[in-house]
Amino acid sequence: MKFKQSGNIFFLYIEKDEPVYRSIIRFCKDHQIKNGKITGIGAVKHAELGTFDTKTKSYIKKTFQDTMELVSFMGNITIKDGEPFLHAHVVLGNHGMELVGGHLFEMTVAVVGEFILEKINTGLKRSVDPDIGLATWDLD
Repeated sequence: MKFKQSGNIFFLYIEKDEPVYRSIIRFCKDHQIKNGKITGIGAVKHAELGTFDTKTKSYIKKTFQDTMELVSFMGNITIKDGEPFLHAHVVLGNHGMELVGGHLFEMTVAVVGEFILEKINTGLKRSVDPDIGLATWDLD
């Protein structure tokens, strides 16, 4: 990964064959980023996405192996269990111009990955909401 910084803004270039989720988390740890927002575009492969099933309180996951356009990537970074946590949703497009999307678990850059991360100086953390079954923002 390469990056350039301007104040609290980081331009991240995740290179071919690098994992996106793990690279962003590693970057946040290395640069002491606890909270932020992130967007991105590019082309990816081996994308594991999910949608949350409220009845079972678990994710339904699907993996897309082919190279796909990263049409949209948006997310936030907070602290969960003392570590940076990335919550991101993505929209991917295939060669037939059909779209899929969902909660990101991981994906690998196939060609380029361009992300803009804005560090936000707050102490926002996540804690598990037992009613929902997910770690949500703890605003108390």
